[in-house]
Amino acid sequence: MRLTTIIFSFVLISLLTACSSQQTSIESPNGNNTIDFFLDEGTPFYSVHHQGKPVIEASRLGFELQDLPALNDGFEITSIEKSDFDQTWTQVWGEKEEIRNHYSELKVNLQETLEPNRELTIVFRAYDDGIGFRYEFPEQPNLQEFNIMDELTEFNMTDDHESWWIGALQWNRYEYLPEHTQLAEVDTVITPFTMKTDDGLHLALHEAALVDYSSMNIEHTGDNKLKANLIPWHDGVLVRASTPFVTPWRTLQIGETAGDLVESYLILNLNEPSKIEDTSWIEPAKYVGIWWEMHLDKSTWGSGPIHGATTENAMKYIDFAAEHGFDHVLVEGWNPGWDGDWFADGVVFDFTRPMDDFDLEKVAEYALDNGVRLMGHHETSASVEHYEGQMEEAFQLYKELGVRAVKMGYVGHGQEIFWTDEDGNRNYEWHHGQHMVRHHQRVVELAAKYNISLNVHEGVKATGLRRTWPNLMTREVARGQEYNAWGSGENVWDGPGNPPNYVTILPFHRNLAGPFDYTPGIVNLYFDEYKPDNRINHTLAKELALYVVIYSPLQMAADLPEHYEERPDALQFIKDVPADWHDTRVLNGEIGKYITTVRKDRNSEDWYLGSITDEESREFSFTLDFLNEGDSYIAQIYRDSEDADWDSNPYGFVVEEMEVDSETEFTVNLAPGGGQAVRFMHVEE
Repeated sequence: MRLTTIIFSFVLISLLTACSSQQTSIESPNGNNTIDFFLDEGTPFYSVHHQGKPVIEASRLGFELQDLPALNDGFEITSIEKSDFDQTWTQVWGEKEEIRNHYSELKVNLQETLEPNRELTIVFRAYDDGIGFRYEFPEQPNLQEFNIMDELTEFNMTDDHESWWIGALQWNRYEYLPEHTQLAEVDTVITPFTMKTDDGLHLALHEAALVDYSSMNIEHTGDNKLKANLIPWHDGVLVRASTPFVTPWRTLQIGETAGDLVESYLILNLNEPSKIEDTSWIEPAKYVGIWWEMHLDKSTWGSGPIHGATTENAMKYIDFAAEHGFDHVLVEGWNPGWDGDWFADGVVFDFTRPMDDFDLEKVAEYALDNGVRLMGHHETSASVEHYEGQMEEAFQLYKELGVRAVKMGYVGHGQEIFWTDEDGNRNYEWHHGQHMVRHHQRVVELAAKYNISLNVHEGVKATGLRRTWPNLMTREVARGQEYNAWGSGENVWDGPGNPPNYVTILPFHRNLAGPFDYTPGIVNLYFDEYKPDNRINHTLAKELALYVVIYSPLQMAADLPEHYEERPDALQFIKDVPADWHDTRVLNGEIGKYITTVRKDRNSEDWYLGSITDEESREFSFTLDFLNEGDSYIAQIYRDSEDADWDSNPYGFVVEEMEVDSETEFTVNLAPGGGQAVRFMHVEE
């Protein structure tokens, strides 16, 4: 990993006794964002200002502990450390190749004035695009092992902001359509949690570097006051810890526009650099696979007359991948365990033995012989202890077969079976509590040992750990494409599947956490042969634009091979569009309405544009000043026709070309529920 432009200054104020002033502050490098810290009668508080205006009003900090006095008051400041840091680092893969990590840091060391005189440190970092802070519990004789019963962290907002949110603690985890209300109507929500102020400032609360802790939800306690709400263990403990110990970072991204949130890399910057020295085996890629046909009921995961994961069917997909340049072929349903109520019983899957009609070694070898790799699949049904008993052997087998990527599944109803006591009672743990956070960390580290990259479905939300463990490439952890084949609209959409505006919310909400394996690229938009009551609620051009708008370094061409062969023009863009980028910019965007994103290929001078809209038609004009000045490009345009409409004419589709340069005024016309995808192909002199 290359590091450039490193500037580090350090100022230490060390006090032999309590600081004479019980307050301090720090500004971001450009002065836009300010964090203030103070003690009010020994209780720690912080506030945040943007351009001199309050964004977070005085908000409390601290903890309630089990069978120990709380760590929330009676403090004095013993020392303050301030520093500045400026570093440019290179992503192994990502939306942007070179990322600047530039912040001002404030470290406040606290100690109780009365016995047991415990110590607590709070570290704040002020960035130009937001702020982050975390707690550090130093090693100390008077605090060793402890259990957190409540994190008292508050985020007290200044007004009743416009909000986009998904309710927390629901049975289907994160897989819901976002609500759009005022803050007053919010209860307890997952993060990222996105807001917009009356004067147009965009805010997003989340967390970074979630490793050995419980996932944080956000609870609205009334009067625009928000508070950390952690997922508990089965016995009510939130976090089990021992000193020294650090929490995840609590983050607030701040943008003048919605697009500023998308272009923020604060979450990544608050994670540690890569722990994998040789990353040459970690490769962004596009894949196809035996997956969508099961959602259409063309075939089944389980054994039987229409079992999808047969040797013959897998080899057909490999032939298609080899012909069209796809890197991996995913095969779901290859192993025993899929028959019966597998998602309820859990302890059913075998991760090293295939079904009788699937020759694992033959398929893997056939893929390699054709320049393709088999993508592994581990559906755990959220029975993690059953899985952990087999996963090292399973990863070792995959490595021997040349597999470099594995899709993980954790289907289960909100909780997973943890253990059964002597009376036969089952104790449950949430999917995203500390127990599962620890499990996912074990998985990613073990996968790295065997040169395996991961695509995690139904797991814990992304918090930027892909910087530290770049084999943790992408996740679902949201409502994906499959809902268009079988899902209902829940409570904010009367039609089947995902509504047309859903993907216009994702970039400013779920995707702020990290890459999303949404599985785009469905070109057969109606399912009359298999599921006549379901469909894709987009135009064809919009499905192509999603490859640019929704980022994933493992990007699927999700439809069936025969459907792509019927639409070679659409397939061509999917083949051309990269899965790894040098730069990303958002040209415009309004949450839940539209977004236009451009990205530059990491391996060429080509740029790509994706523009999508909700149910409304839209027209945008841009100067293509992101292109190289003085160079010529051929714009290969995949757009909605003049009569296209997501509801009545989703196949209205035009492919055309025009010569452009950096001074060209380029117009994008989007049909209702439509989109546009463009490749700006650099013309070599």
